[in-house]
Amino acid sequence: MKVAIIGGTGLYDSGLVAGIQREIVETPYGRVALLTGALENGREIVFLARHGEGHSVPPHRVNYRANIAALKKIGAEAILATAAVGSLNRAMAPGNLALVDQFLDFTKSRPMTFFEGGETGVVHIDMTEPYCPELRRTLAEAASSIPGLIVHRSGTYVCTEGPRFETPAEIEMFRRLGGDIVGMTGVPEVVLAREAGICYAAVAVITNYAAGLAGVALSHAEVVAKVGQQSGSLKELLLKAAAELPVERRCQCRNIPEAIKL
Repeated sequence: MKVAIIGGTGLYDSGLVAGIQREIVETPYGRVALLTGALENGREIVFLARHGEGHSVPPHRVNYRANIAALKKIGAEAILATAAVGSLNRAMAPGNLALVDQFLDFTKSRPMTFFEGGETGVVHIDMTEPYCPELRRTLAEAASSIPGLIVHRSGTYVCTEGPRFETPAEIEMFRRLGGDIVGMTGVPEVVLAREAGICYAAVAVITNYAAGLAGVALSHAEVVAKVGQQSGSLKELLLKAAAELPVERRCQCRNIPEAIKL
């Protein structure tokens, strides 16, 4: 199984594995730069910087379709994605990680699907379980062996358009709707992975309490700094989980009859 890691804010390090090589993949949606390598057990790893080199692409301008199409084209069967988030839940403190299991979508202007009608037809993908349970289970098991790492095994991710941070009124609304954490990149990435028939899990790095809960003004620099503090444990978790994923996929993510052919 080839495993892809999508690095979000603060995780740009191509040194996740040895022998990294740069590869450009052409897709119908644009070209994507990937870094490829291998773990000690021989498992192939692909690294994709969601925001581009030097964090040059804001969340609402990320070419999510090209990114997922490129990973599909090179044969990735599983995606472990990271995301920096704010907390709406006092039980989920800055410095904790969360394995997302549901999302609420409040994005507004992004291309959301591979299925635009025409040759691809009219397709409605089931999203009852948007995040792969097999990947989430493997991540949880890997986390339990890393000292000092606090990982919440579930959490509802609220995705906003960005690039601005949310208002306290919006945060209160999201909290009342059942949101636990808030970020700007989880959707449509998870949806496109499902449409492509790729297993997908998201590890959310909680960097701060959201607006109105934090008691201070929010800043991107604070987010990057907090992810940097967790980067060592985060990389250890990702690589340990990637190495321990079973060769054969037993989840239903692979059994998507409508999965697009890219």
